[in-house]
Amino acid sequence: MKQIKTVRRKEWEALKKKEKKFLESRKEKSESRLNRLLAEKVPEQLQSKLNAAFEKAFSLIFRKGTGIIEKTYSREKIERTYQVNQYLAGLEENSRNIRAFSKSAGAAGGRNLIFSGVEGIGLGLLGIGLPDIPLFTGLILKHMYELALSYGFSYDTEEERYWILLLIRGALSCGEDSRELSREADLFIRDGALPEKYDQEEEIRRTAACLSGELLYMKFLQGIPLAGAVGGAYDVIYLSRIQKYAGIKYKKRFLYRQAWRKKKAGGRSGEEGRDDASERQRGSEHAQIPDEEKSRM
Repeated sequence: MKQIKTVRRKEWEALKKKEKKFLESRKEKSESRLNRLLAEKVPEQLQSKLNAAFEKAFSLIFRKGTGIIEKTYSREKIERTYQVNQYLAGLEENSRNIRAFSKSAGAAGGRNLIFSGVEGIGLGLLGIGLPDIPLFTGLILKHMYELALSYGFSYDTEEERYWILLLIRGALSCGEDSRELSREADLFIRDGALPEKYDQEEEIRRTAACLSGELLYMKFLQGIPLAGAVGGAYDVIYLSRIQKYAGIKYKKRFLYRQAWRKKKAGGRSGEEGRDDASERQRGSEHAQIPDEEKSRM
């Protein structure tokens, strides 16, 4: 029992360090020199066009495009891999078996980054900027879907769509917005519920605005033949940032669920039961929940 707790604690502590480092890197937004050079050249209407393009892409994919995205990977294979990993973790919950889940997710993420680079740079060379939006959005959601399956979560529910949009905004936001979105994500990890007055269209609008705000200058540059390759290359940078943040939050959610399942499974007694009770009284580090939520358990 002690060894299991040590494994969980180590994984949790390592994850908290990664999360803290990511949030620290997003404390302030700093414009690159290239963005400052492009600021005066970007047409005023481009922002609204980008917003509309991202909104349309998310809405269309959520309504009709998930089946198309699923043709780009084997859902059954990812689900089987998860089941094998879950079985092995059930037999022996060591570091190797716990990390197998994130290893599977990381392999898919690497392939998506390669495709993003080829697609973004290729279209940039041709001077294609705005038409790249549906492809880039589809690639973001493809990664999110594969990540969800790797950790044993379905992406077919309204709750999961909310969670995915929340993670995209959290990855790209800065300052207090970044910290607040991180807290919202942790609250969802604990409760798994939609917020009051949830509105999918509003969540899509917020996410579209966040993406267009970050990508404005690069999508403008991507619309210029040849030079647009530089703008297209930034698809990789932003997708990588989303992957990193989403990977942290999905693993956090996974560890929380693993601990909850262990507690729920089959009426423990004796020393093990007493040990669990003392853990709960100390704030349940063993339960692997977000720091700010421990006092509520």
